[in-house]
Amino acid sequence: MIRLSELSLPLDHPEAALREAIIKRLNLVDEELLDFFVFKRSYDARKKNTEITFVYIIHLNTSNDAAVLARFEDDVHVKVAPDIEYHPVATAPENLSERPIVVGFGPCGLFAALTLAQMGFKPIVLERGRNVRQRTKDTWALWRQKKLDTESNVQYGEGGAGLFSDGKLYSQVKDPKFYGRKVMSEFVRAGAPEEIMYVSKPHIGTFRLTGVVAKMREEIIELGGEIRFESKVTDLLLEDQKVTGVVLADGTELHSQHVVMALGHSARDTFRMLHKQEVFIEPKPFAIGFRIEHPQSLIDKARLGKYAGHPELGAADYKLIHHAKNGRAVYSFCMCPGGTVVAATSEEGRVVTNGMSQYSRNERNANSGIVVGINPEQDYPDGILAGVELQERLEAVAYKLGGSDYKAPAQLVGDFIKGQASTELGEVEPSYKPGIQLCDLADALPDFIIEAVREALPAFGKKIRGFDRDDAILTGIETRTSSPIRITRDHQSYQSLNTQGLYPAGEGAGYAGGILSAGIDGIKVAEAVALDILKQQGA
Repeated sequence: MIRLSELSLPLDHPEAALREAIIKRLNLVDEELLDFFVFKRSYDARKKNTEITFVYIIHLNTSNDAAVLARFEDDVHVKVAPDIEYHPVATAPENLSERPIVVGFGPCGLFAALTLAQMGFKPIVLERGRNVRQRTKDTWALWRQKKLDTESNVQYGEGGAGLFSDGKLYSQVKDPKFYGRKVMSEFVRAGAPEEIMYVSKPHIGTFRLTGVVAKMREEIIELGGEIRFESKVTDLLLEDQKVTGVVLADGTELHSQHVVMALGHSARDTFRMLHKQEVFIEPKPFAIGFRIEHPQSLIDKARLGKYAGHPELGAADYKLIHHAKNGRAVYSFCMCPGGTVVAATSEEGRVVTNGMSQYSRNERNANSGIVVGINPEQDYPDGILAGVELQERLEAVAYKLGGSDYKAPAQLVGDFIKGQASTELGEVEPSYKPGIQLCDLADALPDFIIEAVREALPAFGKKIRGFDRDDAILTGIETRTSSPIRITRDHQSYQSLNTQGLYPAGEGAGYAGGILSAGIDGIKVAEAVALDILKQQGA
């Protein structure tokens, strides 16, 4: 099979033009091109006011691949296609002596469990929250009625924190074995749109993702796995710092020598339990800031020029970074085109924001986090869990600024830059539910963050005209950009550095940042678990 890259076509090209372009580029006759598929499609918007083009990577078969490759041996855009198929590393023995336990059923736990189940290892999944259907109802209760369920919300439950997001499926992690393609293909098998296999920035959207996750859960069960909801792990069973099982909140003990800790970044009580059990943990950098909202039409015009609103392009996104004079990096995070800002707390008396989009991305506003990077050496040096404690303190302040009823503190960008409290809205209508309380956000975060963001917003306005418009909305606060800790593991065995049989995985453990990278990490850890079980059984 041949990989052909950097093949450009006009935005509105007919379907047949792609085949014609391949034939022309490789100097083939029609009969020589046996078949092809689109591996990736992106668009080049550098000439947004003249012409935007699609850019393709194609995998194809010809009647004589060797001859074609020889003819283009000096062309870096015509090469042998890599093997992109997933190859299981193990098959469970018939006399399987134990079942691995997967703690957490977000993207990482989902793919760890699915991969183990597909190899025959019949995992037991323990999820503290509820199934996706009930979880959705519980989450809407906070958004609509200000009723928080601390075990079933944006952070906890089937699908994890990524469920109530944009459903973004792209990542910058290195993926030489194409595990990301397995993640995509499993989503498609479960009902996600096929286009996620090839578009450059794929997404599913919250409502579609809920059905996909439920379908994947059914497959795990059909393959002999078990999913236990409302099953919070409160302790580990250890012998000589080796895992022998877990303890649930109701006192139930489950025994296994292989426990995958696929925690989310908000599992603070579990972080504390692991620390108490002397599992090796270290603090890590993360970021905090606000959500910013603009009319989506403003972003579309700035990014796509005369092609704004084109149905093939959809709602435009952006990625921004500014290095402030005080040494801090300010950057956009988790940009949600045509989406909403949502309440994302999992604890009483705290306010946390996040962004969410549906598959259609057709809401009025665009939103993203505008966050500032912080690090343990400089900003929270007082202990392994000091980052967690910092998050908790700031979220409690935001709760009070918002009126102590889960409304979020908010401020117009113009007022924020001037350093004065906002008293009324402009044309931009905030989307946050259960509502906002206008105030001065300078009281919400440390001075160095406020200073850096105030400097960054006008700089971003020079990159995207109107980004710093006076009536754009800042909503506070965004604290859970990533886990504040890393449950450090061995690079080869994927086991905890000092707790044998414990497999830290995914975003909460500090090894992922988003749905795709978490899913990839789940697959890697599942493979490590499977190989270790076979080794222990002598299979």
